[in-house]
Amino acid sequence: MASTVKRLAVLPFILFGLSAAAWGGGPAAWPEITRECRPGAYWWWMGSAVNPADLTRELARYCAAGMGGVHIVPIYGAKGCEDQYIEYLSPKWMAMMHHAVREAERLDMFVDMSLGTGWCFGGPNVSDEDACANIKVNAFDAPADSRWTHSFDPKALQVLAAFAPDGKWIDLKEKLDSNGAITWRSDGVPRRIYAVLRRLSGRKVKRAAPGGEGWMLDPFSGGAVRRYLERFTEAFAANPGPRPRAYYHDSYEFIANWSPDLLDEFAERRGYRLEGELPALLAKEPDDHAARVKADYRETVSDMMIENYAPVWIGWSRDHGSTTRYQAHGSPANILDLYALADVPETEMYAKDRDVLVAKFASSAAHVAGRKLTAAETGTWLKEHFITSLADVKKLADELFLAGVNHVIYHGACYSPDEAPWPGWLFYASTQMNPRNSIWRDAPALNAYIARCQAVLQAGRPGNDILLYWPIHDLWNGKPGNKTDDFLPRYGVHNSRSWLDERSIGAVATLLWKRGYRFDYVSDRQLVAAQVNQGRATLPGGEYATVLVPPCNLMPLETLKALFDLAEAGATVIFADHLPKDVPGAGNLDKRRSQFAETLKRVLFTQPTTDGTLQTASVGSGRLLVGPIEAGLAAAGVDREALTDLEGLQFIRRTLDDGYWYFLNYRGRQPIDGWIPLSVDCGAIAIHDPMTGQIGTAATRNIDSGRTEVYLRIEPGESVILRAFADRPATPTPQWDYYHSSGEPVELTGKWKIEFIEGGPKLPHPLATERLVSWTELEDEVANNFAGAARYTLVFDAPETGRSTWLLDLGRVCHSARVRLNGRDLGTVFAPPFRVLADRLQLKPLGNVLEVEATNLSANRIRDMDRRGERWKNFHDINFVSLDGKPFNASNWPLYDSGLLGPVRLRKQESFQP
Repeated sequence: MASTVKRLAVLPFILFGLSAAAWGGGPAAWPEITRECRPGAYWWWMGSAVNPADLTRELARYCAAGMGGVHIVPIYGAKGCEDQYIEYLSPKWMAMMHHAVREAERLDMFVDMSLGTGWCFGGPNVSDEDACANIKVNAFDAPADSRWTHSFDPKALQVLAAFAPDGKWIDLKEKLDSNGAITWRSDGVPRRIYAVLRRLSGRKVKRAAPGGEGWMLDPFSGGAVRRYLERFTEAFAANPGPRPRAYYHDSYEFIANWSPDLLDEFAERRGYRLEGELPALLAKEPDDHAARVKADYRETVSDMMIENYAPVWIGWSRDHGSTTRYQAHGSPANILDLYALADVPETEMYAKDRDVLVAKFASSAAHVAGRKLTAAETGTWLKEHFITSLADVKKLADELFLAGVNHVIYHGACYSPDEAPWPGWLFYASTQMNPRNSIWRDAPALNAYIARCQAVLQAGRPGNDILLYWPIHDLWNGKPGNKTDDFLPRYGVHNSRSWLDERSIGAVATLLWKRGYRFDYVSDRQLVAAQVNQGRATLPGGEYATVLVPPCNLMPLETLKALFDLAEAGATVIFADHLPKDVPGAGNLDKRRSQFAETLKRVLFTQPTTDGTLQTASVGSGRLLVGPIEAGLAAAGVDREALTDLEGLQFIRRTLDDGYWYFLNYRGRQPIDGWIPLSVDCGAIAIHDPMTGQIGTAATRNIDSGRTEVYLRIEPGESVILRAFADRPATPTPQWDYYHSSGEPVELTGKWKIEFIEGGPKLPHPLATERLVSWTELEDEVANNFAGAARYTLVFDAPETGRSTWLLDLGRVCHSARVRLNGRDLGTVFAPPFRVLADRLQLKPLGNVLEVEATNLSANRIRDMDRRGERWKNFHDINFVSLDGKPFNASNWPLYDSGLLGPVRLRKQESFQP
């Protein structure tokens, strides 16, 4: 018998939709979706125990789900499968890699590969001399006219120097005998003797695969990485075949603060010997001179990574026919310069360490250097295992898109042979984006969403107006505040408070972000290379309306001259609050200070404006501005996007020859319903729905300032893409249909038939119910432990006759659903609000059939396995751990709600034009 309907009073509801004709092509069509647009995944090979048949099967499954590629990372293996392990870079291993690349090419997918196993660079061919190392300092006091005797390991000893109270020093290393012994008599003054010894840090490759075990590499030495790459050169030469698309360097997890080359590199770059400044370098409470020496040491390490280490492996990759992906974060170098060396800079967000302003360092480097792609390691420890939903992944992806990422790489998918019992082989720091996880069933809908978004975000050019200078020399000169390593601070996603949030650049970046100004960070090296075109600062990746310098004290002379030269050539440069005050570093300080002062004298600033806030100086055909940021930006003609005044609404913009792309994401509490301002004047705007692929011409209006407003309605958590045309296209796109709810919503009630169709460990028995509740409330132990999908079927009569458009609101869904009405596929929903539009659908008067296939998380199934003590965590090395690093155990978890919980309602829609 058909169900009855129950009417409910609700507030008016407005929905976007469109006619079927709006799917057409034309100038507003979606950009082409390539394999780089589709999300990829880290693909861990446990023990490299892979075989051609399973490789082919897994790649076919990834392709069918809408993924664009994989990244091979060999790691430790599963217990009991040791006889299947394949040694890294052996002929058999190379054959498996070549097979994967060939199969991926056949499927129009890419394959990337780590240059090593686990992480970071390192392995069995890394000698003690090439391994990452720290220094250990021993200090001895030698009274005046005393005899001092000691012995050292000659290979470990880096510096042996005796310092008098006045700072004068004697190099004692040259006085060692061949066995490392020394007997030395001090002169008539007491001296402090420093012995600096290089000590291996003990850091070995983490999560190494068979054949990849060994020391981590010295990350500052070009020679060390050159020798490291020899085994790869030999392996590829001996085993020819197709190469990966890209080679990869993981984030910096080396433990190192020294390199055998450092002393000579320092002397050449800084103009004085570091050996003679050991008391300053090692000072716990540095005075100005000591702070400058420390800054010079930190800059030298940065230079060595940027100029000696990274170019070697990047150059090797390109010479061997591949590109590069590079996670520069976590390193002690200027990460903007390090990211920019790679073809694809890559960032990441980790658990709760999710800061758009940190992730923008990678995209800024890509934008400034003219790289098309910015990648992101996506989903590392997003939540605890098996409780991460597709909606959680979408939310993270949206944050990454706003940060400028346009190449999502899931973290990830673990290769697992079909015969491995559920849940198969698993890597511990992963979202488990694999075909064995229940969320995989509806992952194609998420992958399609990401592909559409990334197709847009890979199109055109970055649409940012401001180059925001990173005053890293203030960081290098001061105490970094990073408790883990004050000697050589690092710049990563986990400690951004110390190097970004609490610094002037963090405050300025936050202001710009919240106020709707879009910017890219820029380094000293990049600014020195900038040119000017028609008044805009120009770099390989594009043009910018202005350069903005946050309040800073120290700036290299070369950078100051470059900024003044940009102004001379016609650019506008803004100094927030004040000009820099001094040069950094200790070498040749008096001369550099004098040149710095002379450079500042090149310009004469006018009196502040009538409100007393902004000073200006005309320099050549450009300007220098000093004062409040927004006053400077207004004077420079930089417009902000006022749409960010709506709390929770953010955007990223791409520039096209005939307009712009806008990606908008909304994190507010109440729906947006009304006119949204854009900072550009548009001839037309097309709305693109990345969830459905639908397109239509938006309602727009011009406002007094010559700008355009577009009518939008966005639910919390949703994203909208706009294609803004400078002129109205000759071939218009059909109008976007705007809908509002008409009348009262109708709750669908009656007898729901529930059939469990896919999953395990067992399929619960089918049932019928008039009350929609979680499977965990069915008093069925099999349903409590089930992970998979169930089909809900309801037969109902139409609330009214006639041809109408209806909004079907599923209410609460745990955690995704496929929807059909009268045999018509209405789509897959995996994030709130769980609604689909039944466009121009004529309901039958009687006997309409609604089918909802709801899929839950795998949490309840894994909970059951741990409660029963079933052995599935069966891996070497770290085995399988929780987010807190402790052994994973789900036995005390609560049951997670599952299925279609409703209430399910129909809302009649009426079309209107704003």
